[in-house]
Amino acid sequence: MVFKKMLRALGVGGPTVDTVLTDTRVYPGGLLTGEVRMTGGEHDSDIDYIALSLVTRVERADEGVQVVEFDRAVVSGRFVLPAGQARSVPFQIPVPWEAPITELYGQHLHGMGLGLRTELAVAKAVDKGDLDQVNIVPLPSQAAVLDAFGRLGFRYKNADLEAGRIHGVPQRLPFFQEIEFYPPRELAGGITQVELTFVAEPGGMAVVLEADKRAGLFRSGGDVFGRFQVSHEESERTDWTARIGEWLSQVSSRRPAQGFHGGGHHGGHGGHGGGGMGLVGGIAAGVVGGMVMGEVFDEVGDAFFGDED
Repeated sequence: MVFKKMLRALGVGGPTVDTVLTDTRVYPGGLLTGEVRMTGGEHDSDIDYIALSLVTRVERADEGVQVVEFDRAVVSGRFVLPAGQARSVPFQIPVPWEAPITELYGQHLHGMGLGLRTELAVAKAVDKGDLDQVNIVPLPSQAAVLDAFGRLGFRYKNADLEAGRIHGVPQRLPFFQEIEFYPPRELAGGITQVELTFVAEPGGMAVVLEADKRAGLFRSGGDVFGRFQVSHEESERTDWTARIGEWLSQVSSRRPAQGFHGGGHHGGHGGHGGGGMGLVGGIAAGVVGGMVMGEVFDEVGDAFFGDED
């Protein structure tokens, strides 16, 4: 998107910038490609550098929701942009394997937002005004797990990012994603919700589950964790419906859950409000109950990522 306001740090009559993505949808571990298009202002501009960064909102326990830059690449060094002339800088940026999923079955996940921010430095003045939406779609290995939740009758509730690390799981990013689901009716008596986290890497991924177990007459409540480590190829061959179903049945009963590696503190927190999106056979049933799956990126603008000048 072209800057809606003149480059604030660069003054009136400075250059304008428009970052154009070849495709806004990308897999974790994939490449974001496009070009930064610039038009010179009223006078020649000494461009020091152009940098692109991936930013998102992360919840910190004691500080609330904050904007976090989790990847950055300098795509151009110093050059002169003549007055009134156009110039394009092509780029390819690798997306971290642990990047959070923001789109599920064609629907933007409520609570998630991720953008590519353009940083232009002219004569030592820096402007971070251009922000473009990026949609991270599940890898086939991740989609296989999400399909199982649909077949088991779970309903999407919310998704967010938590600052911190999961015990026993190597992480590169300083946060992890929690995708929250309401349980099906047959499990609702023993479980209030289930949170799913993926921590992916080139060779595979950790699938981390956190079930909020209801207290009962003969059972204690609290969080129960499960973890399973698989390669991407193995995940696509796994019967996740059976594996997750068996684990959840054990969690909701009096018996301790078996079949997953020992968990640990997941860093989770209480549930968020929201409606339910039914997942049936791995296909989104649509937006139901008046729930808005995503936000219009242009409208949230500064309110979404804040004015960081």
